[in-house]
This record gives sequence, structure tokens and C-alpha cells, in this order.
Amino acid sequence: MSQRSGPPPIVFILLFLGLLGGGYWWFFMRNPAPISTTTQPENNSPTGVTSEAFPLPTTVASGTTVKIDGSTSMVTINQNLRNGFEKQFPGAKVEAMGNGTDKGIQDLLAGKVDIAAASRPLTAQEQGQGLKAVTVTQDAIAVIVGTGNPFNQGLTSSQIADIFQGKINNWSAVGGPSASIRVINRPAISGTHQTFKELVLKKAEFGKTPNITTLQRDATTPLIQALGTDGIGYATFAQVANQTRARVLSVDGLTPDAGNYPYQRSLYYVYKDPASAGVQAFLGYATSPQGQQALTLGN
Repeated sequence: MSQRSGPPPIVFILLFLGLLGGGYWWFFMRNPAPISTTTQPENNSPTGVTSEAFPLPTTVASGTTVKIDGSTSMVTINQNLRNGFEKQFPGAKVEAMGNGTDKGIQDLLAGKVDIAAASRPLTAQEQGQGLKAVTVTQDAIAVIVGTGNPFNQGLTSSQIADIFQGKINNWSAVGGPSASIRVINRPAISGTHQTFKELVLKKAEFGKTPNITTLQRDATTPLIQALGTDGIGYATFAQVANQTRARVLSVDGLTPDAGNYPYQRSLYYVYKDPASAGVQAFLGYATSPQGQQALTLGN
């Protein structure tokens, strides 16, 4: 029987596959299809937050005025950025007020202000009206009691939700003395109210029991004054961290300055697209390293 000469069939098969792969690379990989430059929003990104970056201006025209209204949580932020902006660009002026997120957005749409300070993301309706938002900083919502309150423990997330829904109305139910809990709530126009509802109550409604009082005006100072020795409320951490009349409670054993504190949020500046030169300049400063330093240090 004669012996077969030449390579076995498997060799030809391997050669064929190699040529096929090489051809694929030549025709498709050398000139790959262009990659789309359209940015798709991530699932965990707040809606309406633009990725547009405003550069730090080198100069700002003298006489430029930027008007801001909105979140009471951002009053100090507005003041710090105003001081830094006016110092860096003499002749420019920033006018800032704090009448609540919803009021700021309404005035922005009406053309009464240039920027709305917002402590919540934009709604789809607001985006549809040409509004965009840029993130200014991160913030935490603190749960607070008066310094004279005998309750000196922390609370769990579920206890806090039950308190603000009216299911728990006595301090003894959470380890405190036998005394009624007075809940001091912020008005619905408050962005902090709406964020608290989403983060703490998981979008459920606040309670309507007699021990729950809703303030007429969205302001932290009157809220602190109303706490007394039996009240509980909430505010942006930056406004109460150094308060002498209010005490911050831990939540699930965590304080608001902890990285994994449960009640964290972003704070935004909202503008109407396209942004004016003054708005671009202020937002460029606010989001720059210089602005972020002024925001933190109160330049």
C-alpha cells in the first residue's frame, strides 16, 4: 500500500481560515466604520444636566450683570461665587436671591433672572422649555433637631420615613423620652422638600397628621427657630453644620460628611439655552477650579 504524500487535509483547512481572517481584517478593520459622536445619557445621570463645558473667561465686560434666584440651599454658594466672580472680574456684578427652586425656575422662564439655582434635577417639561442645568457641587440633606431636644441618638432611614409620614409621632418609639414629635416640613416649592421626598420617602407623600407643620416660606432660619425641644426637620448640611441652635442626627449610623451617607444630592445652576455671554462667563467661573475654591472657602 503506497504512503500518501503531502500535508494532511487539516493543513489546508487552517490555511483557508487564515486567509479568510486576513481578508476580513483588510476590508473591515483597516477602515472601520466611523464611531458616532452622539453622547447618550447614562442611566444614572440626572436628566437635563448638560455636558457642555463653559470655559473660565479671561475677561468679562464691565457692566455685566448676572441675576440669580432659586434654592435656599444655595444661598451661601451664590454669595461665595458672587464674591469671587466680582473680585476676579472688576466691573461685573452678580445679584443673588433665594426664593426657592421652583420660583427661581419660573423667574428664569419669565426672563426675570439669568440663572436659577436648583436643588433638584429639571423635569421633562422644564427641559422642553429650553432649560439646561450644570452641576455646581454635591450636597447632603441633614436631619436636624433643636439643641435643647433631649433625644440624643441617631435614627434609621425607616424611622425617619415613618416620622415624616406621620406613622411615628412620639419620641419614645425611637428610643427617646415620652414626648410628641413635632415635624417641621418645608413647603412643596422647595427643591429640598422634593429631593427629601424622593430620597427619604421613596416618592411617597408626606404625612398629614396634626403633628406635622408645613412652613409657608422656604427658609432654614425659621425652620431652626421652630424646632424647640421636640421638633425635627431637615436642611442642606452646609447651612446647619456649624449651627448653635440645631443638632444634626446620624442616619443609619452615618453623618452627612460620610461618603456613603444616604441622603446626598447634586446642586445645579439652570440657564435658558442659548446662554448669554454673562451667563457663560459666570458658569465658566463657577465650575472652574477658582470658582470651586471660592465656593468651598467663601472667597
